[in-house]
Amino acid sequence: MDASLKEQTYKRVTREILSVIEGEDNLTARMASLVCLLHHAFDYYFWTGFYVPDPNKDAELVVGPYQGTLGCLRIPFGTGVCGVAAEKGETQIVADIHSFPGHIACDFNSKSEIVVPVYDRDKNLIGVFDVDATSLGAFDEIDKSHLETLLATVFSE
Repeated sequence: MDASLKEQTYKRVTREILSVIEGEDNLTARMASLVCLLHHAFDYYFWTGFYVPDPNKDAELVVGPYQGTLGCLRIPFGTGVCGVAAEKGETQIVADIHSFPGHIACDFNSKSEIVVPVYDRDKNLIGVFDVDATSLGAFDEIDKSHLETLLATVFSE
């Protein structure tokens, strides 16, 4: 997807997401709506969803709302792209997941990935937003910038 079209699509889908979730305070409903709209807005979004901290297990993520093929059910902090994003608190863009140390293969069709940590108003980690693509190098700074801004707007403001 060319940069201009990608920018336009993110702007359009951001408006849609903010309109749909306006007034909705349920976290799961907000997550599920965001996942659905983003997943269907971009052809290269193969797996789109959240992993959330398990309140009953220390430093472990459990699958949350998502769209796509079956996801991993649990991911320890520090393991795989999602676990590293949760542990470091930094967005991870991986052009080739097979080159990422400790990558967890939830679906062998995935080739590249972006994972954005998500925080609430009090700066508590409420999850990581994970998108996989079936092509190498699908994600870039445009994805990072728009996703970080959107997720902060939806979950921490």
